Formats: sequence, C-alpha cells, structure tokens
Amino acid sequence: MITVSDLKQQIEEGSRPLDLVNEAILRLQNSTQFNTIISGDKMFKQARERAKLLDVKFKTSDKKGELYGIPFVVKDNFLITDTQTTAASNILKNFKAPYTATVVQKLEAEGAICIAKANMDSFGHGSSTENSDFAPTLNPHDQTRVPGGSSGGSAALVALGVVPFALGTDTGGSIRQPASFCGVYGFKPSYGLVSRNGVVAMASSTDCIGPLASSTEDLNLILDIVSGEDLKDSTTIAKPESILSNPDASSAKKYKIAVVKETLDPDLEGLNPEVRQQILEQITKLKQSGVKVEEISIPEVKYALPAYYVIVPAEISSNLSRYDGIRYGLKSVGAKDLTETYQKTRAEGFNSENKLRILIGTYVLSSGYYDAYYKKAQQVRTLLIQAFDKAFEKYDILISPVAPTTAFKFGQSSKDPLQMYLGDIMTVGPSLAGLPAISVPAGFGSTTEMPVGLQMIAQRAEDQKLLNLSKLLEENSK
Repeated sequence: MITVSDLKQQIEEGSRPLDLVNEAILRLQNSTQFNTIISGDKMFKQARERAKLLDVKFKTSDKKGELYGIPFVVKDNFLITDTQTTAASNILKNFKAPYTATVVQKLEAEGAICIAKANMDSFGHGSSTENSDFAPTLNPHDQTRVPGGSSGGSAALVALGVVPFALGTDTGGSIRQPASFCGVYGFKPSYGLVSRNGVVAMASSTDCIGPLASSTEDLNLILDIVSGEDLKDSTTIAKPESILSNPDASSAKKYKIAVVKETLDPDLEGLNPEVRQQILEQITKLKQSGVKVEEISIPEVKYALPAYYVIVPAEISSNLSRYDGIRYGLKSVGAKDLTETYQKTRAEGFNSENKLRILIGTYVLSSGYYDAYYKKAQQVRTLLIQAFDKAFEKYDILISPVAPTTAFKFGQSSKDPLQMYLGDIMTVGPSLAGLPAISVPAGFGSTTEMPVGLQMIAQRAEDQKLLNLSKLLEENSK
C-alpha cells in the first residue's frame, strides 16, 4: 500500500502530477481481475488532462495545495461533472452527472486528481459488492472472498496500492466493514460533518461520506479537507476546531475506553472466535500502552440491527421513488402508458436486492403498519442514542469488532439475506446514533489469514479522538 506522504515525496524529488497519475492508472490496469472500477478510459483521459493543467499552473508556485498531484478514486455514487455515475445500477448506466459533489470539489481545490469511479453494491444495498449490476469486486487478500460492501471497490483499491486514499459512503457500515475485510483504515465521520451534496442518497438520516486509506495520517488529512458546513446540504455542521492535520497518539493514552460487552460475548450469534481473539489482543496492547480499558454493558445495542432494517429500507423506498424512467436513468420503450413505463423501468433497472429493500420499506411505511414497525423502530433509535450518550458521560471511546467475521466466500451469504444483514450487527448502532466510528486493522485470523478490523466509536463531533487512538494503535503495531 502507498500513502499520501509517499507520493508527496515523489513530487519533492521531481515527479510531476502526470507521472503519479500514469503510475496509478498503470497499477489499476495491472489489477483489472479484481473488478474494482466501473468508469472507463474517459476518466483516465480527464485525469491526465487535469494533471497537465496542474503542472502548468503551479510549476513555479509554492502554493500547490495539500494534495497536489495525488491520485484518488471515489465510489460510483459520487457525481463528477460529465462523467458516468451509475451507483452500480442498470437504471443509471447511461446517466451523466451535471455537476460535481462538494467533497470532490474540496479535494480538487487542494490539487488532488480523481482517476476513476469505484465499484459498489447497487445503490449501496449490500455488504459484499456482490450486488453490483456489473461485476463483483474481489478481495485483494483472497480472490475467492468478498471485499465487503457497499464501498468494496474503494477499499480494494487502497489495499491493492492503486491509490493512497479513496472516498466511500457509510450508511450502516459501508466504509468500516470493507475496510475491515480488506485490511485498511476506514472512517465514518459524525453525521453532518461532511457534505452529502452531489452523492446519490441511500438513507438520508444515516448516510455519511468518509475516506478509506492506508494510514491514520491520511484519514486525518482527508477529513480535515472535506469536512465543514455546506450551504448545499442543510444537515452539515461546522468543523470542530479539534480536527488536526496530524493525529496525536500521546493524548490518546489519557482516554478512558470501554469495550462493549455485548459485542464480544462468546455466545453472540455469528461471532467468529478468530475475530474475538484479535480484538482481545488489541485491547491487551492498549493496556500495555498505559491506556485505561474497562468493560461496559449497553443492552440496547442488540436492538440496533432490527431497528436499522426497518428505518433504512423505509428511507430507501422514499429515495428510490424518483427513479421512474422519466426524470432519471433508464427508460423502457414500448410501454402503453405512464404506469407501464414505471413498472417496466423499475423491473428492468432495479436488481433483486433493490426490490427487496423497496418492498420492505414501502410495507413498514404503509398506513396499517407504520405504528407497528416504523414508529417503534424510531423509538428504539431514541433509546439507543440515549444509551450511547450515557456511556460517553464516563468514557471517551467505545470499542468492538467491526464485523463478527472476516471476509466470507462469494455466495456464502448472498442466498440468505438474514445472514447477510447479521453481518452489520456491530456497525449499525453508531450509524443510527449519528456517531463517528473508525475501522482500524487489528491483525489477521489465525486460520483464514484474512484481515480483522477493530471498531472505535466516539461521541458526536469528537472525531479527532478516534484518529488519535488510531494513531496509537498504528504505532503499537509497528
């Protein structure tokens, strides 16, 4: 894997932005078997043109920007002007973006160059990238296993060393889980810290934009650049002054940390003993570093998963109603009237997982079941938020596994939706509560030899604490 610092060093030694872009594209072309991207040669051409312009514009200037010439990728639900933006769905396969997402604009303002759009589960619906309408992405550590999802393409590209960082979206774990499965760092910021303007929506009350990278410093740098208020997204919040360009590992030794008891219970359904063992080893390392680590019980976390899979499908149903073949995307021909146009467009454009979530969401929002399901789920969400708030009165950070297993084999969970959804059991709680959370590499399973991720959770707007502790863990692993 490579870091932003590695590429900055190359720039200082005389490399030009075009050199870095060409090298990244070559690495990408040498790893096509992993199916990591959806975009084609047109984006490569645009990236090279932008690199040449940057070279001319800043050749004799010292004000080049923090990411001058650094190549990166974004998940294919980020809009970039005049590029194909599919969200890995057939219904958008011919859609060209009319503008560029705010986060991409911020990165480009610092000199970064987007070279490609990463593969994903269609509309973010999945935890394996098997639900892409184009091809499944393969895990860089074992091509018979999934890279996680829905930001599987972004995580795989960082793990393959194609780019130093990539952007993903996290609705219920879609940055953290693939980061865990691919052995990279993945950050879900506090809800509203990063603008969602120009990003295809999945569930608007939990969607977050965040980076995946090969180091804590790179996560911190990217978050510092992309966070903050945006007039085009009314949910955004001001960037806390605590966010720095350099995470402070020494300050993390003063934190009070709690392990969420329910997430490491050996009797927890689906929890792999290898995952549990790696997390316990990281806890031991933290204690050896002088960090105070205790245990806390948060019984409410066991209700997060069922609440999530009521609330999020409801929002999916609402957000996907705009895809009707008239305003967006695929339009079926031969329909005799408007109703048939809608029916054919959605039948052909949405895959089975999209349809499943739409049906669930429409059902729980219907007049006869709203109070029984959706309202109850929102009440559970409130109880969960209150439980986390109470925990953070005593502790700075909570820790757990990212996922109950390491990366699973292709087809292992796709035929059993309930088993697939169970894989989100660790990550959906912070999403429902709007809390920042990070996935940090925590070693490898002893028999599978696949990466394991440690999840750390902080109170809202205290994102920097996670980065500081991540830096300490990174130093401990060296």
